[in-house]
Amino acid sequence: MIQLQHVSKTFKVGKNKIEALKDVSLEIKKGEIFGVIGYSGAGKSTLIRCVNLLERPTGGRVFVDGVDILSLNKKNLQKLRRKIGMIFQGYNLLATATVYDNVAIPLMLEGVPKHEIKARTEKYLEIVGLKERSGAYPSQLSGGQKQRVAIARALAHEPEVLLSDEATSALDPNTTDSILELLLKVNRELGITIFLITHELDVIQRICDRVAVMEKGRIIESGTVVDIFTRPKEAMTKQFVRNESRFRIPSHVYRDLLATGRLVNLTFLGESAKDPALATLAKRYDVLPSIIAGGIDQLKDQSIGNLLVHLKGEADQVSEAVRYLRSGHIVVEEVSG
Repeated sequence: MIQLQHVSKTFKVGKNKIEALKDVSLEIKKGEIFGVIGYSGAGKSTLIRCVNLLERPTGGRVFVDGVDILSLNKKNLQKLRRKIGMIFQGYNLLATATVYDNVAIPLMLEGVPKHEIKARTEKYLEIVGLKERSGAYPSQLSGGQKQRVAIARALAHEPEVLLSDEATSALDPNTTDSILELLLKVNRELGITIFLITHELDVIQRICDRVAVMEKGRIIESGTVVDIFTRPKEAMTKQFVRNESRFRIPSHVYRDLLATGRLVNLTFLGESAKDPALATLAKRYDVLPSIIAGGIDQLKDQSIGNLLVHLKGEADQVSEAVRYLRSGHIVVEEVSG
């Protein structure tokens, strides 16, 4: 659906040049939710704005539904952009227009017939759960409701692709959850491909099928959300997803535990979650396993279990126990400090 091939973007600031994107390539499949995560300044916003040419790449090629959009003239680009909706962190609503008019006015400017404007506006306000607030003004809405209006406005153009530029970063956790549920509904019921950028790990966990990790203008790692969560390869990716950081264990506790045994992070997925691995470990080896911390991460379609386990015993027995754990379907990561 969307292909970026060796895309680069350089900005000129005075006499200086800033490379915002460096040889970025990725492919987003039709009907999926694809996320890009990274810290501020990684180039995420520049990347997503290259998809609809709000930012024109310095180099590379961008394809949307098989069309090389960099080759289009102004008229054809404008036509293609109707297939691409976009929602922003700041909502961008008209303060003096009602909820209904915020959705309807862009359709009017596009030349959509009046009866079609009415039908679409009511349909998509219903989908986002704001039909009863159609006469309200933005100042009378909560942040979550404003974002729902922005989503309805984007959907009213009946796009094939929806771009989300940090759409939940200004919202509280409960409101974020409701917006993520809405995006899942849009994806599943309307079949719209969603490409989002975020610095929030929870957004990737909850709704994405695949994810790419950005750092300093480059894609450093990509894959399914399950793969990235269970087997992160790059150092920055591990900063986002490594289990020990989630457990918030004080450093002095880690030191005390490492002085009396070995610490391992265990990640359970699918069938491995049903295997009584620690009970088997205690029976088979002269090792005492102690669960220090644990939790469950809910991904879009499945759950991942995480345990921080202390293994106490003779060095050779502990090593055998670790080998046993690795021989199964459990992801084992040793904690060294």
